Order: sequence, then C-alpha cells, then structure tokens
Amino acid sequence: MTREKMTRSEQREAARAKAKTLREQHKKDEKRKSLLIKVGVGVGLVAVVGGIALAVASGADKPLVQPTNMSFDDGIKMGTGLEAFTADYTPKPGSAGAGAPNIKIYLDYQCPYCQQFELPNQSQIEKWVSTGAATLEIHPISFLDGRGSPNEYSSRAANAAVCVAEYSPNNFFAFNGLLFSIQPEEGTAGPSNDEIFAQVKASGANATEEIKACMDEKRFTPWIKEATDRALYEPLPGSGLEMSGTPFILINDQVFKTENPAEFYSPARFAQFLQTVASN
Repeated sequence: MTREKMTRSEQREAARAKAKTLREQHKKDEKRKSLLIKVGVGVGLVAVVGGIALAVASGADKPLVQPTNMSFDDGIKMGTGLEAFTADYTPKPGSAGAGAPNIKIYLDYQCPYCQQFELPNQSQIEKWVSTGAATLEIHPISFLDGRGSPNEYSSRAANAAVCVAEYSPNNFFAFNGLLFSIQPEEGTAGPSNDEIFAQVKASGANATEEIKACMDEKRFTPWIKEATDRALYEPLPGSGLEMSGTPFILINDQVFKTENPAEFYSPARFAQFLQTVASN
C-alpha cells in the first residue's frame, strides 16, 4: 500500500532539498552571467542562462568519450620541443630542468580576451616551452555558444582542439594558435568545419582522416561540456581557486593578473611574472 501524503517532517525535508537545488542553480546562472559579461558577450543572456551555451546542442545526447591526452585535470600538457605528455611519453627536461615553471591557461576559442592574450604572447610561450624553460597546459572550455557564437564556433573549435590533442598531440600548440587566428567576431558566424579542418592541416597534424571524423561526429563534445562544468563550478585542481573569467592563467598555480588591465596582454609583463614566480 502506497502512502499518499507526506508527513510534515518529510514535507520540510523536501522543501529544503528543492530550495538547495534552486540556490545551486541560481549560483551557476549568476556565475555564467558574470563570465559572459567579462568576455564581452552582451546579448542573448536569457538563451545562454537557459542552457544553450553549455548544452552544446546536438552533442548533448551522445555517449561520453574520454580523451586520453587531456589527462592533466582536463588539459593537455606540453614540454620540450612542444611535445605532449602522454600515457607512454614524457618530454625530456630542457634548459630549466625538471623544475621548469608550469603555465596553465583556461580558454574559450570564441573569447576575444583569450585572443588578445594569445596573439602577442604566442611566440614567447612557444620559445619557453620549446627550450624547456617552461611547460604549458592548455584547458579548452566552451561556454560561449549561442548569440556570442551563433554557429557554435566555441564548442566546434574546442572539439577540434581535443581531436588534435587525441590523434596528433605534438601539433596541438600550433593548432591552438591557428584557432585564434580565425576567431570570428562576437555575434557572427564562425568558420565552417571544413575551414577549421584546413587549420588542422596547416598545423602539420598527422592522422587527419581520424581527426576529420572526430570533428564531424562531435566526438568529444559531451566530454567538453563536463570539463567546462568542472572548470566553471568547481575549485580548480592544484590552486583550489575559482575561475573568474577567460583567459584564466596561472604559473605554478599562482594567478596572473595586473592592476592595469591593458598590461594583461603585454608579453613583457607576462615574462616578468613568470620570472618572479620561477625565482620563488
């Protein structure tokens, strides 16, 4: 026999559970709004908060496929010679030895501020990592689909990046930079998958047929959604910090920030920060 009416105690517990769920959802929505404002997306917030940005559209109902080379807390790590750390390979230490400072960058390929940091800083980061003066972790996330990325460049580019990381990891650094070189303006349609795939080839990637299939299938889109949720709503591994916007950059888990916002994109200022952290 099924009881039709809850006791007062059960009603109170149910109300508390519902209130807790609503509070947690409200907190997520407010953080999502804040991040969107920080990356300059000023339109379509209602649609984004409704879940379009993180649902990642047609990939939401696909089975989750776990990438093997995004093994550094949902990021890919590169070392000497821009070679990737994989399950069966570790790049040899370079000029700074095993204690080389580690750079972590959390980014969205539609984020204009990520592009403003990436383009001027790419060459010096490439030099540091190539010589072993530093190691680099890239953590792609995707929360800008919707009006900021009307044909889902944010999630399609992130999926393509993870595809390259999986099937041609030593070309990831080059491809990462190329994605920012073709970043569309906010609110405009981004490059097609064929145009993104042209950048895969330009990066020198191997296994291009597998990468193309991976892109067309949106193979890692469900995983990207979960990685994005972890980055946005959970303390970041290592630092325990909360991500406050993109790009979110750390060196040895110390956040890179500047009092003058314009200096944030300065290669000289970033190099100074790396030297300060490395010397401590």
